[in-house]
Amino acid sequence: MSAHAIDAGAQDVVARAEAWLRAQGWAPFDFQRAAWRAIAAGQSGLLHASTGAGKTYAVWLGLLARHGAAPPPVASGPRLLWITPLRALAADTAQALQAPLAMLAPGWRLAVRTGDTPTAERARQQRRSPEALVTTPESLSLLLAHADARQRLAGVQAVVVDEWHELLGGKRGVQVQLALARLRRWQPALQVWGLSATLANLEEALAALVGQAQAASAALLRAALPKTLVVDALLPPAVERFAWAGRLGAAMAPLVAAELDGCGSALVFTNTRAQTEWWYQALLELRPHWAGSLALHHGSLDAGVRRWVEEGLKRGAVRVVVCTSSLDLGVDFAPVQRVLQIGSPKGVARLLQRAGRSGHAPGRPSRLTLVPTHGLELVEAAAARHAAAAGQVEPRRPPQAPLDVLVQHLVTVALGGGFEPDDLLAEVRSTHAYAALSDDDWRWCLDFVRRGGPSLQAYPQYRRVEPDAHGVWRVPDARLARRHRLSIGTIVGDAQLEVRFLNGRRLGHVEEGFVARLRPGDVFTLAGRTLELVRLRDLVAWVRPAAASRAAIPRWQGGRLPLSTLLADAVLERLHACAQGRADDDPELRAAQPLLALQARWSALPQPGRLVAEALRDRDGHHLFLYPLAGRDVHLALGGWLAWQLTQRQPCTVALAVNDWGLELLVSQPVDWAAWLPPALEPPPPAALAAQLLASLNAAELAQRRFREIARVAGLLEPDAPGQRRRARDLQVSASLLWQVFTRHDPDNRLLRQARDEVLAQELALDALHACLQRLRGWRLQLRPIARPTPLAFPLVVERLRERLSSETLAARLQRLVAQLERAADAEARPRRRARSGAPEGRGG
Repeated sequence: MSAHAIDAGAQDVVARAEAWLRAQGWAPFDFQRAAWRAIAAGQSGLLHASTGAGKTYAVWLGLLARHGAAPPPVASGPRLLWITPLRALAADTAQALQAPLAMLAPGWRLAVRTGDTPTAERARQQRRSPEALVTTPESLSLLLAHADARQRLAGVQAVVVDEWHELLGGKRGVQVQLALARLRRWQPALQVWGLSATLANLEEALAALVGQAQAASAALLRAALPKTLVVDALLPPAVERFAWAGRLGAAMAPLVAAELDGCGSALVFTNTRAQTEWWYQALLELRPHWAGSLALHHGSLDAGVRRWVEEGLKRGAVRVVVCTSSLDLGVDFAPVQRVLQIGSPKGVARLLQRAGRSGHAPGRPSRLTLVPTHGLELVEAAAARHAAAAGQVEPRRPPQAPLDVLVQHLVTVALGGGFEPDDLLAEVRSTHAYAALSDDDWRWCLDFVRRGGPSLQAYPQYRRVEPDAHGVWRVPDARLARRHRLSIGTIVGDAQLEVRFLNGRRLGHVEEGFVARLRPGDVFTLAGRTLELVRLRDLVAWVRPAAASRAAIPRWQGGRLPLSTLLADAVLERLHACAQGRADDDPELRAAQPLLALQARWSALPQPGRLVAEALRDRDGHHLFLYPLAGRDVHLALGGWLAWQLTQRQPCTVALAVNDWGLELLVSQPVDWAAWLPPALEPPPPAALAAQLLASLNAAELAQRRFREIARVAGLLEPDAPGQRRRARDLQVSASLLWQVFTRHDPDNRLLRQARDEVLAQELALDALHACLQRLRGWRLQLRPIARPTPLAFPLVVERLRERLSSETLAARLQRLVAQLERAADAEARPRRRARSGAPEGRGG
């Protein structure tokens, strides 16, 4: 084809896409035209723009204009795929994508295929495939596991991966990479486009999306649209000098209610599902007349409940929604005027993502109001606001060569028509995740799906794939095929129990471990309802409405978000500005001044280049408080490593507490902290640090827990059959047995190695810890003896006490401790005030 013909084709695509946009009364942006030109030229790419800037139509209109009028390919099946990270977004996404079809792709049908799609609808799609399909990573892999996968999917001409920043950093992103590599094998001219909103490492994200070979020729587009972002904080009337996580929550609830009184619609984000339940109840008690227009939304609620909330918000019937990250993404809630964030966002990307839910349209300003739940979160609020204004955002690193995902993919491809190992290896290595996959690891994976490895070869259920007479590897057993299709996916959640009213109506799910602690008659809250547990039967918690005023709030695992490294650095900069007297422009720092001033007086404020440590001796023992400001995960690893060094030096028991700002070590014997700490912080080589980390914490238990998740992804555990659910205890037993078998009879098993590597990388934060130690090496250590816990030490004391005291006992002890510390601070302040006024100081002052 001549260059003139190509240019004419590109102009036609741009003209058709622009015509539809103008027909809606909208003018195209330059970045949208750039996307249309790149798509018309056959390029793949990544489009990065702020939330609500118009990314969806920038890519979708171009693909429809290019492929919608072309004659259909010989193969049956969809021509365009749209991958969404959440099945809850699929219906809303389909509605937005449907609008241009009549003009740009007449005669095309668009459908949704996710885990929520009814069986009848799937059967209709099987009989006549839609031209455009909205799906999820798991459902796409399931399509690849059908025997006629190539016949049905070889005609796919373009794939869009929405919210690529959400998928990139996890195994679901690797699952997408492998699926795209399979589609590219069948359709070498496949166009792949990704949409992202909050991402720093764009080049790496592009390479992971389009594959190693295509990365150099792919387009990386950034939308240079001015977006007004307003980030402010709801300041408490007074800030306590001794505060801990959640302390201000009850006091802030009336202020939050008042703030919401004056806005038409709002999302109130929390960081945990338990917080969502608490804040919904608190707001409803303060504003009973909001019943019906106030709702809550999180991932453990029934899908029907979530859809009702989403539709109510769009129609205006629901005015305020208290929610978690379940509403972070994708769904277009144009009516939302305000976003409030309860507590620290813990990361700049999360702040930007949530702020973008308001003003979710080009040209509209976004506003997010931070609501601190303790004094230190005022500093984090100021730091987040400054970092966002400076355009800083965290990178998201894609995983490298997770073998559990590859093992699952091998069985999927064997079901989807079979494979020849050499051909499939080239395909797998074309992905970013497996570009460096070794021959040994590849052979191990093949042997594992064929025989179960050396320790499981006697069990037929682990002989899942074998070569036929022509050398094509297939799944020979229909029962194993059904089992694998039920296992597809990389989302491994904690075991959930369904919650139902006695009339059968579903409310949602709670973790099995939470319900196991309840007895019939106990009261808890879910979906904003106060419920009495009637009975547990068939893995269902049967409940009825309760009128009790006090109820337990379910606790879901994984609730605590660590402070990101970027935001931790921004916190240090704000503390430095405060110490230098440059914080007058920060209302949050002015509000936190009583706490920060007392910290500086009793000890010192952490700052860049200065590591503050505090030594305290009291009736509990000898305390070391250390403030690297590296985030909870790094502090947990650092504290465990330091505690291990102490136990190697002398036999002792070490109690450890951590939060995002620092850590506490408590020992019964005296320790010369000044002599011991500097050499203890010297970083060993990474390999030695890894070995010491594994020895320092209960790494074997952590690795075994991680192995349970890996075993499920790799298909080693029996999946739930339709209509049945296995108890978490049963799954744990199966995983434990496999762990013991591999450890004893197959110590070189790659999945054991992966479990240890993931524990080091994710739970023990090896790389981040090593970087932290390297940074601290150049800092000046400032060790201060203290007579009592400082404002920064006090939250760590609370964390330690929480582990061994009930909530009632803890509250009483903390009240006494706070009263003592406040009296000490006031007694110290009185002589200072008299000295400033010129009055003589009393004796003993």
